[in-house]
Amino acid sequence: MVLSRLRRFGTPYYKFAFYICGMHIPVELLDALQQVTGFDEKSFMEVHDRGEQITSIRYNPLKQTAHGQRPTSDFRVPWSTHGYYLPERPSFTFDPSFHAGLYYVQEASSMFLEQALQQTVDLSQPLRILDLCAAPGGKSTLIQSVISENSLLVSNEVIKSRASVLEENLTKWGGANTIVTNNDPSIFGRLENYFDVIIIDAPCSGSGLFRRDPKAVNEWSEGNVQLCSQRQQRILADVYPALKQGGILIYSTCSYSEEEDECIADWMIEKFNVESLRLKVDEEWNIVETESEMHNSFGYRFFPDKLKGEGLFITCFRKRDGGQYDFRQPKKMKLEKISRKEEAVINPWINKNASIQLWRLGDLIFAFPVQLEKELLTLVSSDLYIRKAGVAIGSMARQELIPDHALAVSALVSPDLFTISLKKEEALQYLRKEEVKTLSPHRGWALVQYEGMNLGWIKILANRSNNYYPKEWRILKSGNQ
Repeated sequence: MVLSRLRRFGTPYYKFAFYICGMHIPVELLDALQQVTGFDEKSFMEVHDRGEQITSIRYNPLKQTAHGQRPTSDFRVPWSTHGYYLPERPSFTFDPSFHAGLYYVQEASSMFLEQALQQTVDLSQPLRILDLCAAPGGKSTLIQSVISENSLLVSNEVIKSRASVLEENLTKWGGANTIVTNNDPSIFGRLENYFDVIIIDAPCSGSGLFRRDPKAVNEWSEGNVQLCSQRQQRILADVYPALKQGGILIYSTCSYSEEEDECIADWMIEKFNVESLRLKVDEEWNIVETESEMHNSFGYRFFPDKLKGEGLFITCFRKRDGGQYDFRQPKKMKLEKISRKEEAVINPWINKNASIQLWRLGDLIFAFPVQLEKELLTLVSSDLYIRKAGVAIGSMARQELIPDHALAVSALVSPDLFTISLKKEEALQYLRKEEVKTLSPHRGWALVQYEGMNLGWIKILANRSNNYYPKEWRILKSGNQ
């Protein structure tokens, strides 16, 4: 191979060949990857040079019964129950079903988290799960789709702006057994032995995203790899006390660098009392199983020249020490259950089969699963900053419910409410927060739908309708495709 032959003449010549070939991958990264299991420089370079874009989506099982038409999909993502590849990338912005939470656009390799969970824990049992670095929400929506309704998912993001996106995506997904938090990982260390599972998709140098995001190349450096490795160790050390004895820790990055992958696995085994867990991987998937140099810890690396997905590394551990969480009744209650009179107003808005308790926090009324009350009280009384818990129902004004958008797109909303079906152009007008014109004689609140999927609320008055779609989520682009 030309690049390999030129390397012997020294780095300057190699860099020259590297750029005239039209490639954009740092030479230092290629040199470091020569000893990485499964790395094939020729095919790795070729797949990046082609710049092929792989598009995949994952459907929402909470909304599978809806009548909405799904985007055309040709192939299943082999390691995912609900994941599909698309033959081309459509304009998701102009698909109302996307805004309704029918599916999530997620990179296919990341969907392997489902396998890691299925093979390390009993998903049919009640679990307390922390997705520590959760924004924008791909892994959290996946986790919510595979856990039982008796399980709790805490989705955390330390960066405030990214936490807003996480909250939006989980709201659209529609599950009630989720809590969104905005905290530094060290805060969770105070919940000693609380979580059954902790997922850490750690901030990394991003080399696995070069094909999807060429701009990431300019941010890569050997120094950044070392900086990320140190940050990853701090995050793991901070949150480790929150994992109970026998609990599962799943660590992943979108980096090819061993310093952020296998070396972190070795560091985990040296620093903590954990055992590496081996996963079963179908040979046809072409996922490369690796073992760390010092402790033979098992890891799984995704190369874009071997499968339909981007670069990923994932590894799993079981905690051997620690104990179980000691539940204590909170002394101070920030929450209160709503009155029976208020329940009578709200109940017609909610699916009668929903097993939820209605709570008030300030002016907001929200619903949370009855069976998770102890978990809710524990987390609310902790030092966590909580952005969202369960499903926001709305607020009361003059004995009337002002419904929240979250209720409209949730699995809790009553199927008996008045609805208005919109065509695509009308639906896009609604999603731009424009007025929806209707000739219906109905007055009052109405659910607007697109192909059977709930989009949100309008309130029909005598001579107009008011659009209650969240202003911060509205479509800003013009057009319809």
